[in-house]
Amino acid sequence: MVFVASATTAVPAQAADLSGRPVVAGIDLERATIPDLQRAMRSGRLSSVELTTFYLQRIRKLNPTLHAVLTTNPDALRLASDSDARRHRHRSKGPMDGIPVLLKDNIDTADRQPTTAGSTALRQSRPYRDAGVVENLREAGAVILGKANLSEWSSYRSTSSSNGWSPLAGQTANPYVLDRNPCGSSSGPGVAVAAHLATVAVGTETDGSISCPSGANGIVGVKPSLGLVSRSGIVPVSKQQDTAGPMARNVVDAAILLAALNGADRRDPITVDAARQSLDDYTKFLRPNALLGKRIGVWREVYTPDDTTKAAFEEALGKLRRLGATTVEITIPYLDVIAANEFPAIRTEFKHDLNAYLASTGGRHPADLAGLIQYNLDHAAVEMPYWTQNLWDRSQATTGDLNDPAYRAMREAATSAARRGLDETLRGNKLDAIVAPTNNAAWKTQLGVGDGALLIDSSGPAAVSGYANMTVPMAYAGPLPLGLSIMGGRFSEPSLLAIAYAFEQDTKVRRLPTFIPSLG
Repeated sequence: MVFVASATTAVPAQAADLSGRPVVAGIDLERATIPDLQRAMRSGRLSSVELTTFYLQRIRKLNPTLHAVLTTNPDALRLASDSDARRHRHRSKGPMDGIPVLLKDNIDTADRQPTTAGSTALRQSRPYRDAGVVENLREAGAVILGKANLSEWSSYRSTSSSNGWSPLAGQTANPYVLDRNPCGSSSGPGVAVAAHLATVAVGTETDGSISCPSGANGIVGVKPSLGLVSRSGIVPVSKQQDTAGPMARNVVDAAILLAALNGADRRDPITVDAARQSLDDYTKFLRPNALLGKRIGVWREVYTPDDTTKAAFEEALGKLRRLGATTVEITIPYLDVIAANEFPAIRTEFKHDLNAYLASTGGRHPADLAGLIQYNLDHAAVEMPYWTQNLWDRSQATTGDLNDPAYRAMREAATSAARRGLDETLRGNKLDAIVAPTNNAAWKTQLGVGDGALLIDSSGPAAVSGYANMTVPMAYAGPLPLGLSIMGGRFSEPSLLAIAYAFEQDTKVRRLPTFIPSLG
């Protein structure tokens, strides 16, 4: 393994040093999709080794400023060479073959890279096997490029934590304005994709951790329905809500990556039950006229957008209508029930699920949550320089027993309220999807202050219900990206991708990062 980031704070580079267009073999990667790259590789214009080398060099150049990548895979160039050899023999494994992918570093790889969740406590962990999604990526021929930084422990340790910080890599920087927050907890994957440190990345979400960094970094993110993508081999927060999902610069690439990630995994029974919902091609749903005749719910009641975000959202709604959709003002019921029960339930789930993960993971590391709490106390200068572990203390105080009647009542209340709320809203208004802003413009990072009050809470119903949600670039507030969230029923990914594609192709919102040091 090669560690490419440290927790020391880098001096922000000047915008002119970082903002050149990402071009390899004469191909502008900002404009190219995965199918474009595959055509170039088939024709001999480009090789996977060349593409992988480009990203490794770009990581070395930009990561000291961005802190987006934790490790690069020492086997990446070998994997790329193997892909080129298959292509030469006309034995390509499909659209992901030879495509470099970064993984959020809570996703297991049974190679020369650890899986740390951003913590020094897991630096010596050695998973026995790949996570389910990594097995699928390897089967598809993807190049595992490395591991991306994240909010340590997926933002679940303290109520005062800042998105994008880990003791192993420091604070991930938003590539548009370097002192602004990238949101999290999939901050590293979001920044890496936006700044062309990989073609695509895999993030994870419990509640907002794919959506928010996708919105804040001007990319496409897909939070799949629970059961569509395997949860095995992922450092958990709550298996009742956790899922991995694609992060990409365009909807085509997100659709292709989702097809590679989804599918049955016998280590995760929910995916076996949902196997009939997985597809090997989502691009067939992507049509520029997909919004014609669609009914789209407009959800305003929960989020707290600033005036710029409100204006951008209104403009986006106008574009949806111009593309043939009917917009319907809606409210989502039972939000109070969700709010009262989601995080109390997660306290028990975190203790149970993390203890199970640690017990099944090789290498040297604390044996359980109690051991991690003590580890942090013993290494407080490194692990807790800005905030404590009050969420962990609350979780450790629970039984950790998923059969506990009080816990079961809370989880049932939260999940059933979220599902009823979305189902009744979608059916009652005959909706194809619901839209809301994903984020306000990124705020200035202030370690130890906490970010909770700055977030738009539009991810909750889809996260708690286990239903599909995705984010697509909506607008810019000055240089900072704003995202549009599109949510639907369980396994509504084909419809959501189609809506996002039609919006994306008409608006062409995304811009290259500007790497501005500060807005003052």
